[in-house]
Amino acid sequence: MINYLTKFYNLALAGSSYFGSLFSHDKVMVRGMPVSISAELTNICNLNCPECSSGSGQMTRQRGFMDIGLFRRIIKELKPYLYNINLYFQGEPMLHPLFFSFVESCRGIHSTVSTNGHFLSPDNSEKIVSSGLNRLIVSIDGTDQESYSAYRINGNLETVLEGLKSVSNVRDRHKSSMKLEIQFLVNRINEHQIPQVRSLAKSLGAYLTIKSMQIINEENTGLWLPADRKYSRYEMVNSKFVIKNRMPDRCARLWFNPVITWDGKVIPCCFDKDAEHIMGDLNQESFSEIWNGPRYRVFRKAILKDRSMIEICRNCISGLKGVKY
Repeated sequence: MINYLTKFYNLALAGSSYFGSLFSHDKVMVRGMPVSISAELTNICNLNCPECSSGSGQMTRQRGFMDIGLFRRIIKELKPYLYNINLYFQGEPMLHPLFFSFVESCRGIHSTVSTNGHFLSPDNSEKIVSSGLNRLIVSIDGTDQESYSAYRINGNLETVLEGLKSVSNVRDRHKSSMKLEIQFLVNRINEHQIPQVRSLAKSLGAYLTIKSMQIINEENTGLWLPADRKYSRYEMVNSKFVIKNRMPDRCARLWFNPVITWDGKVIPCCFDKDAEHIMGDLNQESFSEIWNGPRYRVFRKAILKDRSMIEICRNCISGLKGVKY
């Protein structure tokens, strides 16, 4: 009960400071701690997806694996406040040699992992279902190898489907409450397969999330955009593709859910793929010091003043309406 009240009180503090800052504009209010975080176990991946910062090779920051000791220090400080933790950002989290130690360290917090599904062996399926993980997201962007590998370069659809079936069977056998979710990124090549992936999800007892693609290479936008506009984040304006977002000068992520990179850097959100806006380093400071520190306050104020001036915000979905994302 005490733990629940602490979380609820913290949520109220974070919410009041966010809305207070929106109304004030001139004064950035920061009370409470984040209610959700994303922790990048690694930014290394086994695939080469062309519109992914990690897979495409465009990422310039160093590659590596998060230290489990660092992660446990983060959890110790933030666990009283967190409702949710995402164990992924860039890269494939199941490549981490201590992947299951990270998941088990999150017991007591709602935890989510998103994976490309290539490491869901029968043994790993047993481990993941019994690990305490609350939600497993598996990306499938095509229902045949040709359409799937058009985006998931070097991926093997049969391997992923076998892994999904394995997890589904183990979950059913153990009567686990873990949520299994299939994520389908809609593009020009696979949009006709939406009915098929719906049937697949149903057969596995999985939820289905249909998402629009984020495109980081502007010259490739036209190649990937689906014909159905509700699955496209972008539209043509003055002979250039731009995101269909009116870009309101606000962003709840800066008050509720930051991202921590594998090497302990705190960054504002999941759109800062290359960690261009480092708010602080958890190897040198506590999270509280960073969260309430001057760099975060300056960045929050810049968002409230003119969000469109910040490069990472120009491909952001916060404020985007009428699109599956």
